[in-house]
Amino acid sequence: MSTGAILPALNAARFLPEVIGEIRSLHPDLRVLVVDDGSTDGTAEVAREAGAEVIVHEVNKGKGEALKTGYRWGRDQDVTWVFTMDSDGQHLPAEMQGFMNAAEQGDLDVVVGSRMDRTAGMPWLRKKTNQFTSWVISRLAGQDIPDSQNGYRLYRTTCLEGIKLRTSRYDSESEILVRLARRGFKIGRAPVTTVYGDEVSSINPFVDTGRFFRLVLMLMFDRD
Repeated sequence: MSTGAILPALNAARFLPEVIGEIRSLHPDLRVLVVDDGSTDGTAEVAREAGAEVIVHEVNKGKGEALKTGYRWGRDQDVTWVFTMDSDGQHLPAEMQGFMNAAEQGDLDVVVGSRMDRTAGMPWLRKKTNQFTSWVISRLAGQDIPDSQNGYRLYRTTCLEGIKLRTSRYDSESEILVRLARRGFKIGRAPVTTVYGDEVSSINPFVDTGRFFRLVLMLMFDRD
């Protein structure tokens, strides 16, 4: 059994040495792929120097497209499980084992990190937004997913074969959960720590909220 980690990255050069170094220190056999999604700060070069494999998008295509590139890599490389993690240090490599334990104990196909059991440091508006969007996605998926917007995940790569996602930005992370659940794959959770740093979020609250509701409407009528 082999395991990999997909790190979508946009101008993440200053974070990657520490993130990749910690993953490789804790899990030396785990393969790390950085998908450089049109960065202009030398992200690809820094990732290679830190020991990661790298695929470059010459122009920015969005986090969803970067993840799709990573999913294809995992399938093509016969990786059994793939993590998806943010490249800015908000997801702690020390918590990866908890995902593997949850997958094994619950016979799960997908494990989604959940911050919702430990929300003391989470801003009130973000907490309520996460609760609402997770409720909506859980209803559409028919499974309880308490933190559907969390990008720290573990996928069994066989689940990703033939998956067709219509979205390309942050909404892809919601779409894939619903589509996998509707195919009968079992989704569970692993508790993770809420980490906030000095990074600037790429999320546009107005644009990405609109994309979320457009996704919801699409999934209500598209039962594939």
